[in-house]
Order: sequence, then structure tokens, then C-alpha cells
Amino acid sequence: MSRPDSDQLLPDAEADVRPSAEGIAARRALLAHPVVLLVGIVLASLNMRAALASVSPLVSEISSTFGLSSTASSLVTSVPVLFLGVGAAIAPWLARRFGTEVVLLCALVLLGIGILVRVLPSVFALYGGGVLAGTAIALLNVLMPGLIKRDFPDRAASMTSVYTGAMIAGATLCAAASVPLEKAFGNSWQASLAFWSLLAAVAAVAWLPQVLIARGRTGHEVRVAPAGPPRSVWRSALAWQVTLFMGLQSVWTYVLIAWMPTIFTDHGMSRSTAGAIFAFNNLIQVAGAFGVPLLAGRMRSQRPLVALVTSMVAVGYAGLMIAPVSGAWLWSAVLGIGQGGGVGLALTMIVLRSGDAQTAARLSGMAQTVGYLLAAAGPLTAGAVYQATGDWTLPISLVLGVCAAALVVGLFAARDRKV
Repeated sequence: MSRPDSDQLLPDAEADVRPSAEGIAARRALLAHPVVLLVGIVLASLNMRAALASVSPLVSEISSTFGLSSTASSLVTSVPVLFLGVGAAIAPWLARRFGTEVVLLCALVLLGIGILVRVLPSVFALYGGGVLAGTAIALLNVLMPGLIKRDFPDRAASMTSVYTGAMIAGATLCAAASVPLEKAFGNSWQASLAFWSLLAAVAAVAWLPQVLIARGRTGHEVRVAPAGPPRSVWRSALAWQVTLFMGLQSVWTYVLIAWMPTIFTDHGMSRSTAGAIFAFNNLIQVAGAFGVPLLAGRMRSQRPLVALVTSMVAVGYAGLMIAPVSGAWLWSAVLGIGQGGGVGLALTMIVLRSGDAQTAARLSGMAQTVGYLLAAAGPLTAGAVYQATGDWTLPISLVLGVCAAALVVGLFAARDRKV
């Protein structure tokens, strides 16, 4: 029996919904303008990590402004990640109720609002803006694969590469430009962060034509009757293994997003250099994010890739503990490839472990909801332990334990089985 095409199993929030004749006509009208659609996808993807990556190089200034402890500072990045999980749970319902284009537009508007709220002169606004931004990013995370599968079924793999590359490019740009923008705006971290609301605004404007063209589709969908009772992914051991791998690799990634520049500056590096190395770390993730999924799709078992990415991340973290400044560029590269490969492998395993599109959608929702809720604890725990010990040795050691746990559950998740 031949294996299903992985492109056909891309997680789709609207996998159990069938458009009516009016919906099909609206979709054809939308696809008659592929350049408009492509520009919208790229601009939306640029925003999918921008609001997170732009904060990390400025954490020390934000903390000084509000007098935050290390634990409280970690909430600046933990709160958005927490709401990545919450937003992932509601995204499929919103897409079925209002249509993907409308929800994506609203997510971009919400993201821009969240970025602006975050720079208001209140610590509550700082965290509240993070709630809005995290929820918006979650909607983008969940809906983009399904949109690509729906509108580019014959070029799903290449379009996935486009949106993944744009997402990483956005993170790299924000990480590299945050400190220079702060200096350009008179040492104002608020202005530096607020600047990125313009990126969300531009993307929202680019989505307006698609919403207008597709407006006839909303309300014209009907639910497809399943052939049998739906599979409960929540009762599947394999689904939990995939979910835990997604969550654990997210932990090591978001700890770096929250604290990598701070680790460097605490060891005497300038903020500009730390920001540049952090941007390089984001950029180099492209290699892993592109290469590992391509290899994974050609293998029946992905166990060698699990061992590879977890080992690279562990080596990079160990380097940050032993020689954080002298080997900074090397550890940043090793970590970047491991991080990009880890998230690419986790998303690919969701597809490969699913037997049909409906299962892929449910497993994706489970993995992203639980995974991001788990990941939110990473930056918070690292910050609290650092505050208690005054040193990065123990927090990094804990992340090395996360790498070991990811290796164990990943080896189970990588087996050639279906949920």
C-alpha cells in the first residue's frame, strides 16, 4: 500500500468543511489573483515571529523601566507563548464560523493592536499586549498551513517553504533591528517595539482584497459527514508522544528567544553584538527548517533526525554554559540549525503520523495547544531559577534535561505508525 502524499495531509482547520457552489465561485475569484494572495501570505508570515523576536534584545531596558525581577521579566515572553496555546484551540472554530481570510485579517489587526498596547506606560499593558499578540500569532500559526493546502494543493510543499522562510526572515529582521531602532528613536525601547505594528498594518491592508473577494464564501460551507466516528487523538499514546516532542522543542526555542541576548550581555557582550548574534541564530534556522522536513518525508522512521536535532541543541546549550562569549557565533549556528530542524521535524511528524487530513487537523490542534502551553513554562522557569541563583548554569542545565526528554519521546514519536 502506497503512503499518502504528505502535501494532502497538511493540517487544515477547515478539513471537515465543504464549500457550496457559491463558496467555490468565490475561491476561484480569489485564485484568479495569485500575486495578491502570495503577497498576502508573505506579509502575514513575516509577522508570525516578529512580535516575539523584537522583544528579546530589549528585555533589560524593559525590566529597568518597570523595575521587574528576572521572573517578572520572563513573563514578557512567556505570556505571548502561553496564549499561542490558547489561540490554537479556538482557531479552527473561528475559521469554520467566519472563513479563513476574515480570521487572518482580524489576527493581523489584533497583532498590531497588541504591539501598540504593549508599549503603553503600564506593566499591565505590557502583559496585556502580550496576550493580544500571542493570540493573534496563534491564529496565524494554525490557519496558514490550511490556507496553503486549500489554495495551492499542487504546490503545497514549495508554498510551505515560502511562508516558513518569510516567518524566519521576519524574526531575523526584528532581532537585528531592535537595538538600532531603539538608538535611532532616542534610546526609546517603546518606539522600537511600536515600529513593528506598521508591519502588521501593511500585512492587514494586503489581506483586505482577499477578504472582499472571498466574502461570498463565508456562510456557504457545509460540514462533511465523516465516514465513521472521529478518531480521538487525545486517547492515543502516539499522539501524546508527538505532542510532547512539539512542546519540548518549543521549550528550548522560547528559552532562547527570551534569554539568549541576556545570557551574552550578562557575560560582558555589548547589546548590539548580542542582538546581531541573536538575529544570526534566527537566520540560520532556515537551514534546519528547510532541510530536516525534506529528509523526514523520505524516511519511514525519523529517529536519526530526532537524535540529530536534539544533540545539536544540547551541544549549543552546553556551549552557552561553558564558553558563552568566545564561542557565541558557533553556538548560535549550532543552536539555529537544531532549532529550525526541531520545529520542522515536529510539524512534519504531525503530518506523517496522521492517516488522513481530518486526523492531521486534530493532531495539529492538540500538539500546538498543549505544546505551547508547555513551552510557556520554559522562559518563566529559566528566569525564576536565574533570579534565585544569580547564574545561568542551572537554568541551562535544566534545558539540557529538556533535550534529553525530547530525545526519549521523539524516538517513540518517530516510529512508522499512524494515530
